[in-house]
Amino acid sequence: MLDSCQNAQERWGGVHKLIDRWLDDRAKLVTAFRALRDAKLAFADIEKNRDFCAILVDYVSAWHFEVSEQLLSEAKAFDDTRSPELTKDIRSRITDITDIALAFNDHCDKGNCNDQERFAKELSKLGSLLHERFELEDCLIEVLHNAHKQEEAVQV
Repeated sequence: MLDSCQNAQERWGGVHKLIDRWLDDRAKLVTAFRALRDAKLAFADIEKNRDFCAILVDYVSAWHFEVSEQLLSEAKAFDDTRSPELTKDIRSRITDITDIALAFNDHCDKGNCNDQERFAKELSKLGSLLHERFELEDCLIEVLHNAHKQEEAVQV
């Protein structure tokens, strides 16, 4: 998971400060996930769990309220009528994964992460979904940002 995060930084880094900051947040999320996953009796480590959940909520929120909005605004500015339709299913799947991530946070926030076996399964499932999400986000950046970057270069 961290390798794909580093690859994304290499591909998108420097393209836009918002994306750079958000990719840094992704790396922090991966690091926090690994720390929680690798901790012995992680379900009982309330501090690590809180730290991870705070980073998780910030990350998924930043995508929906900042990064995605910026990319869609960019598509609109370039009068790109095909991109929003092309990316509809991807954005929908990202939203589904966001809902699962927020449910994980709510579940733990209510103190319901006391069953070690259940917690480990939920964390593992969340890790797989985050990996899928990272790939989908990178795909949207590719479709929405790079297409416009190329158009901008042609116009100059």
